[in-house]
Amino acid sequence: MTETTPSPQASEPQIDLLELLGLLWDSRWLIALVAVIGAGFGVLYSMSQTPIYRANSLVQVEPEQSGLLAVSQLSGLSTAGIGVGAELELLKSRTVLSEVVDELGLDVSVSFNYYPYIGKAMASRFNGATGELAEPLFGGGYAWGGEVLEISALDLPAGYIGRPLQLISTHAGWELWAGQPGEGQPVLSGPVGERVVGNGFVLQVDELIAHPGTRFTVVKRPKLGAIMALQGGLQISEQRRESGILRLEFEHPDPALARAILDVVGENYVRQNIQRSSAAVAQSLDFLQQTLPRVKQDLEAAERRFNVYKVNAGVIDIGAEASILLSESVALEKRLEELKLQRQEIQRRFQPDHPRYQEWLFQIAELETRLGNLDGKIAVLPETQQELIRLRRDVEVGNEIYLQMLSKIQQLDIAKAGAIGNVRIVDRAVATGGPVKPRKSLMVGVAGVGGFFLGCLLVLGRAALHRGVENPDVIERMGLPVYAGIPFSKAQLALEAKQRKKGKSKTRRGADTTLLAMKNPADPAIEAIRSLRTSLHFGMLGAENNILMISGPSTNVGKTFLSANLAAVIAQGGQKVLLIDCDLRRGTAHRLLNTGNHKGLSSILLGQSSLAQAAVDTAVTGLSFIPRGNAPVSPSELLMSERFETLLKEAAEQYDLVIVDTPPILAVTDAAIVGKHAGTTMLVTRFGVNPAKEIELTRRRFELNGIQVKGVVFNAIVKKASAYGYGSYRYYNYSYKSDNQS
Repeated sequence: MTETTPSPQASEPQIDLLELLGLLWDSRWLIALVAVIGAGFGVLYSMSQTPIYRANSLVQVEPEQSGLLAVSQLSGLSTAGIGVGAELELLKSRTVLSEVVDELGLDVSVSFNYYPYIGKAMASRFNGATGELAEPLFGGGYAWGGEVLEISALDLPAGYIGRPLQLISTHAGWELWAGQPGEGQPVLSGPVGERVVGNGFVLQVDELIAHPGTRFTVVKRPKLGAIMALQGGLQISEQRRESGILRLEFEHPDPALARAILDVVGENYVRQNIQRSSAAVAQSLDFLQQTLPRVKQDLEAAERRFNVYKVNAGVIDIGAEASILLSESVALEKRLEELKLQRQEIQRRFQPDHPRYQEWLFQIAELETRLGNLDGKIAVLPETQQELIRLRRDVEVGNEIYLQMLSKIQQLDIAKAGAIGNVRIVDRAVATGGPVKPRKSLMVGVAGVGGFFLGCLLVLGRAALHRGVENPDVIERMGLPVYAGIPFSKAQLALEAKQRKKGKSKTRRGADTTLLAMKNPADPAIEAIRSLRTSLHFGMLGAENNILMISGPSTNVGKTFLSANLAAVIAQGGQKVLLIDCDLRRGTAHRLLNTGNHKGLSSILLGQSSLAQAAVDTAVTGLSFIPRGNAPVSPSELLMSERFETLLKEAAEQYDLVIVDTPPILAVTDAAIVGKHAGTTMLVTRFGVNPAKEIELTRRRFELNGIQVKGVVFNAIVKKASAYGYGSYRYYNYSYKSDNQS
């Protein structure tokens, strides 16, 4: 057994950016195709999407005021206005949006029954006149474009809220089905434009344009769900910080409905804002109107007491000093009564610990102190003057308060009638000229980029799953010398295609041969084989015999192509060469050389023919050929017979070189049997087909059978910008069946 050569340890795989870029460049057309397909899907998807339109409006929030005078001025209180942030929340409140849902019927959802996959896109592209309908292409009950359904009233039993109902257009109007149409009876039916009531259902269809039989899905959503959906779609933002300008936006497939929603939201909010503003005025007005009768009664009583005292005391008027004290006392009492009248308003608006409440208490205490000091001065006057001052003070204070209250009541009446609120609509809603969604160009671009990356992943994944060797240095690192690199021959490919087109006709020898060395001796592949001939001449100097076995790891690596053309090139150099097709199962060398296959190696091994009888001359001078013959039952046993060994010894004596073309070693054991008789063994590997692990396994298989591999021929090299990394291995299932064709 021949001593084996230990293979060097494979280096750790490294990522080579240039190799990856080269790999992608080599597969650029595949990547481009996948990118185009992705962009095409993007186009189809964008066409199938419903166009979405955006409407917008502007609302201004001003400092809080009402009518001619501010409420705070009328009530004597200072209150801060509501901030813009609060206005944003109020605009999206259920109080405002519930009225929008009721007014526009947003709790009723209507959807069209489109043909699957293509119906929606086709309907969206229909541009007929108002009232015109697209003709149905196929299938009944589908909407194809131009259909209209408007429902102004829909009331259902509680159990049907949220359940889809089927509305079908008929010649007479419409039918409403709670279950599958055609099973039983409709729950309601009627003409367009009339309110129909029955079975607990109420429905009024204002407009219906559709072919008879067209189906629509109608859903009555819970009101809260409709409000929440409206809250989610309504976008509100401040146009500029602290500007008080609010921008309202809403998106919907129907631009008219989007505009209507924003307009109704703005109108309802302005109305509620006015009502909220006038409510404060109304509360102050109610308080004054309730207090005024009591003040009037107190004034009248004070006047009676004053007049009675003047008559009884016989006093006409007060003195100068008493008049001054009276004026000061009246002013203080007037201010004190005004503060006391604000008690209810203060207690309603502020907590006792609020600074404004504390300020009010402080003012009352200060006025009471000043009144106490003034009463002390009045106490030194004569008793008649004291009483007269007190009674007259009560009259004048009551009269001032009464007149002031009448004035404020008049002002509040005017303010209530002219309340305008602090919110107004600046710009009514308008919709964009075209749809804002879907953004078709962006969608197609994203799909195209996604297709590009998918193509890159496919290329890299394919390379990772099948890492065939594309660099001879990888084979060299295994300890196997590469004797030659043979480029892929397009001329050979054309010869084979021409032969398949003509069929397997058997004409004059050599007339239809596909042997590249004969048809195109200047081909680069033949030049590489001539270089191999030179390398083998020196490589076989120390061989045991002149028998050269050519094998490979798997099928379709080019063993027969190399064997036949190498034999022809060596024979053209003046040597006598014998080519033996030792692939008794599927050998095809006889087709390449255009010879018969009735007598061959199998007939020699069976004792039916001799070497001289089986060997045939070819069109190449000096080249003889033994075809495989008819496929035997047990090829391996025949190759192990003494007849085969005798044949090889006899051929080695009669010819300068014997080339034996064998089947792949990883598929069958024939090459291991033949290799024991050959002085030189060469492997053929194909560019990008055989992984490094497969080549290594092939060498070990030969070494286990005592056969030393002389070197490797790297076949069918293609010029590429990349070279794969090596180190992965996968299981290959080798199939090898007999072929009895001649």
